Amino acid sequence: MQAEVNIGMVGHVDHGKTSLTRALTGKWTDTHSEELKRGITIKIGYADVTFYKSKDGKEYATEAEAAKDKDKWEVARYVSFLDAPGHETLMTTTISASSILDGAVLVIAANEVCPQPQTEEHLQVLDILGIKNVVVVQNKIDLVDKEKAMENYQQIKKFLKGSTAENAPIVPISANYNANIDKLIEAIEKTIPTPKRDTTLPARMYVARSFDVNKPGADISKLKGGVVGGSLIQGMLKVGDEIEIVPGIAKKIKDKETIEPLVLKVTALMAGSQSVQEAHPGGLIGVATGLDPAVAKSDHLVGNLIGKKGTLPPILSEITLDYSLLKREGFDNPALKAAEPLVVSSGTATSLGVIVKLKGTAVTLKLKRPICAEKGNKMAITRRLGQRWRLSGFGVLK
Repeated sequence: MQAEVNIGMVGHVDHGKTSLTRALTGKWTDTHSEELKRGITIKIGYADVTFYKSKDGKEYATEAEAAKDKDKWEVARYVSFLDAPGHETLMTTTISASSILDGAVLVIAANEVCPQPQTEEHLQVLDILGIKNVVVVQNKIDLVDKEKAMENYQQIKKFLKGSTAENAPIVPISANYNANIDKLIEAIEKTIPTPKRDTTLPARMYVARSFDVNKPGADISKLKGGVVGGSLIQGMLKVGDEIEIVPGIAKKIKDKETIEPLVLKVTALMAGSQSVQEAHPGGLIGVATGLDPAVAKSDHLVGNLIGKKGTLPPILSEITLDYSLLKREGFDNPALKAAEPLVVSSGTATSLGVIVKLKGTAVTLKLKRPICAEKGNKMAITRRLGQRWRLSGFGVLK
């Protein structure tokens, strides 16, 4: 069965997002070699899980717990979790993940003062993108005493005030000891509903990952095409469908680089670990294609859109945004200036742009890499402040 809803794990680095994802799904999402070495999430991790509820509707459980007494439980919902990086230098990856979320779990460690820098920035991303269904987790409760836990709880309440998560439930847990995980599942089930999807619209999918699934040394005659992973935001995809990937891939023609869309067929669809004949919005899917695997490897196609030919938004090399800069305590965010470089994030696409025009609240950027977007799309703006790139504002495409 395909998952029905995408839920993000967001929060400051090392607050326990990946450990919590494992407690809920049984899967450790940090599989990249550098992630294992450094102990942080670098790429978007994801895991599908089935939540269970007791037949009297009073209790909730993970798959592992429900397997111990199958007669007591029934399926509540199929869910996809996306584990987003917490480190500040990886904010654009987090923004990419946020674009395909239906709700979020904001993880805050009880043994640190709230808010930490990326706790604040991740909540701002949720605000900017309009993700209102949020559950707050007070993790690492096993590392503090009752008095410290209550002090941290009050800090969290104060921090959430005025945001989209102001009235979000706050669930104290210990991810490493699986403590209170059942109550967290209950809060997720009651707070993050499955959105209504329109499957009659033309298929449209954000590409969040892309892979070469062949093992080194594989026989050429047995090579498989590249795979793209992501989430349908509307419509349906079926095996055999002809699809377009835009903006596409960079090609050099007479020393001039251009971006060319790709047209190809869907050869297989995967939802979780299962092969399916058709995919619907909600949950993460893998789309197998006849694409050269070298083109898809190492997330080369992240930021593209997939859909039926002729139905996708225009390819833009220059954009004009009606923008607002973020204001927060202890954060110097001066006015934009001509020729300043900015990073803009739209959907799962991220592109560096240079300001070519400023007029009032409108800014025009020439992009290094084209993106596909429609008028009215919200975009996050990241700028270099001092030695760091920081989430600094948002804009609406004009």
